[in-house]
Amino acid sequence: MRIDLHVHSTASDGTDPPGALAEKAVAAGLDVVALTDHDTTAGWETAAAALPAGLTLVRGAELSGRWYGAEPTVGLHLLAYLFDPGHRPLAAELARVRRSREQRAERTVALLNDGGIDVTVPEIREYAAGGTVGRPHLAQALIRRGLVGTVGEAFAPEWLGRRYRLPKADIDAFTAVRLVNEAGGVSVLAHPRASSRGHIVPDTLIAELAAAGLWGVEADHTDHSAADRAHVRLLARDLGLRVTGSSDYHGANKTVRLGAFTTDPSVYEDLISTATGAVPLVGASRPPTPPTA
Repeated sequence: MRIDLHVHSTASDGTDPPGALAEKAVAAGLDVVALTDHDTTAGWETAAAALPAGLTLVRGAELSGRWYGAEPTVGLHLLAYLFDPGHRPLAAELARVRRSREQRAERTVALLNDGGIDVTVPEIREYAAGGTVGRPHLAQALIRRGLVGTVGEAFAPEWLGRRYRLPKADIDAFTAVRLVNEAGGVSVLAHPRASSRGHIVPDTLIAELAAAGLWGVEADHTDHSAADRAHVRLLARDLGLRVTGSSDYHGANKTVRLGAFTTDPSVYEDLISTATGAVPLVGASRPPTPPTA
């Protein structure tokens, strides 16, 4: 049983529509895939409608979190699974972050314009195609102008990594864990030691989040070295947290493939038995299309 609990679609910053992503998951040999777009559940319905026979869909989201107990503050991502999307306090926080993403994109465009780069807000929204606006959509504008060759290059310090990087209004990390739990979901801290992204989530903070109700940590991830993965596993054991593995697939925006890392089936079974806000969806066999005359 192959389980990938962290993938993105065009509902946020992936390049595959939710329906096509389900088909690609089957082609990659996956049995279970979790759709975890940034701060949105917009892709759930489309992914469910296109679910191929035999594939299980775990509905989730990747929440933009932040710990304000230190200076500078610590940004982190929280994977939320099988929560009730109708839970009003959580839905309101997600909507607030999406609005902040839009505002950040507008401010970044203005900053790029001040730097002599002719980028427009409508162009960035066109790249987002109705999904949650993110930095990869700004990266596309830089690629189109030949200023960088890839999304990764666009995230370098001289571009969107620092010089043209602006903050957004994230969710307080402890509030995010609490709201996911209240919505019947489970929360997993995504890529906590992804130093290539510019930060490492302190072990002391992970311990505090565990005490506040964090369910698990993502150990097996493309941005973690073998030493990082071992460290996270040991920490999870000490804190009583579950360990997941995932690809963090973004389509053409990253080189990682679907199923690059996977989650142990026993951890998955624990996840679905713990969550009460929603259930996994299993693709049903469809009758064959009758031949045309």
